[in-house]
Amino acid sequence: MIRLNINGSAREVDVAEDTPLLWTLRDALGMTGTKFGCGQGLCGACTIHIDGKQARSCLTPVSAAVGKRITTIEAVGATPAGRKIQAAWLALDVVQCGYCQSGQIMSASALLAANPKPSDADIDSAMAGNICRCGTYTRIRAAIKKAAAEVSHG
Repeated sequence: MIRLNINGSAREVDVAEDTPLLWTLRDALGMTGTKFGCGQGLCGACTIHIDGKQARSCLTPVSAAVGKRITTIEAVGATPAGRKIQAAWLALDVVQCGYCQSGQIMSASALLAANPKPSDADIDSAMAGNICRCGTYTRIRAAIKKAAAEVSHG
C-alpha cells in the first residue's frame, strides 16, 4: 500500500510504485477531474500541484508523490489563488468544450500562488505547456489578469 496526501486527506492505494499518478487518481481513487490528454506531458490536461508547484501527473510515478502534498482540481478552489482563478474563469466565460480546463486552472493557480502580479511574459511562460484545442487563450489570459487583480486587492 502507498500512502498519499491528496487534497489534505491521507489516502492509501494499492498500485505499483511506477504507476503514473494520473492513473492512481483516476482509476484507483475515482478522481476524474484530472484529465488524460497526451500521456507525454505535452498538453497539460493532467496538471496537478505537488507541494504547490504544477506537475504533469501522467509522467509522475506515484512513488515520487509520497510524503508530498498533492492538490487536484477537486480542491484547488480551497486555496486563495485557486478560488480567484475559478471565479475569474466563470466571470469571463472562459470554457468552451472544457476538456483542458482543469489543467489550465491548475497551471494558472500555481502561477498566481507563486507570482500574484504576473506580467504577460510570466503568463506565457506558466501557461506554455497547456494546450486548448478550442483556442480560448485570449479568455484564459484575461481571466488570469482578472484573478491577479483580485488577488492583489483582496
